[in-house]
Amino acid sequence: MPEWLIVIVLGLVEGITEFIPVSSTGHLLLAEHVFKWKNDLFTIVVQSAAVLAVIPLFWPRIKRLSQVRVPESRDYLAKVTVAFAITAAGGFALDKNGFTLPDHPLPISIALLVGGILFVLIEGWLRGTVTQDEIAWPMVFAVAAGQLIAAVFPGASRSGTTILLALLLGLSRPAATEFSFIVGIPTMLAAGGYKILKALLHQEATPDWSLILLGSVVSAAVSFAAVKWLLRFVQSHTFIPFGWYRIAFGLLLLLFLK
Repeated sequence: MPEWLIVIVLGLVEGITEFIPVSSTGHLLLAEHVFKWKNDLFTIVVQSAAVLAVIPLFWPRIKRLSQVRVPESRDYLAKVTVAFAITAAGGFALDKNGFTLPDHPLPISIALLVGGILFVLIEGWLRGTVTQDEIAWPMVFAVAAGQLIAAVFPGASRSGTTILLALLLGLSRPAATEFSFIVGIPTMLAAGGYKILKALLHQEATPDWSLILLGSVVSAAVSFAAVKWLLRFVQSHTFIPFGWYRIAFGLLLLLFLK
């Protein structure tokens, strides 16, 4: 398969899965495993492009965060900042201790399967319960913990893990989804910027920027469309379809690995 076509496929995979709770890291690692094509700098840049592309969708909320004289905005900003700070500190500690993502599909398939089962069980358990739109501080710490869990276990999904924990603590689906994404934007951009700098400093060969640009454009366009759809979807649907997808995909991978 020509390299440019592999890049387009990887950009599509990243754009679709970056914010949808099915694990972009897991899907990308698996796609790279299938195509026998891996480029750390490419992966980091297309992930950052996917994040940058959805900022316009959250601009009204981001703009309100600057209104620090408004108590509601100040409170939301404080909670986003704390969740980001905890995640950044944890991620930096992992990096300094030499943590690297596994490049074998087995742990990814297990994480996808376990996460899918939890989505189905938790959504079933929450059926008919009253939820809230206000973000309490325990939810903030849960979201930060969820991001670190996803960083350690590819396949767990950053958005999936954080949303699940927020739902368990009583937050509504739309509010949990928005807060997860708002916290995820600076987190992923900071991590992306740090990793891009490291990759460039240790890059032995000159990267093919045309391929990186192609993958980034595809990833950004698809990510924008996917998140716009998801924000509408969670207004009137549960996450159970994503749970069943994860279960089916995880089982398929386990069978394939045999």
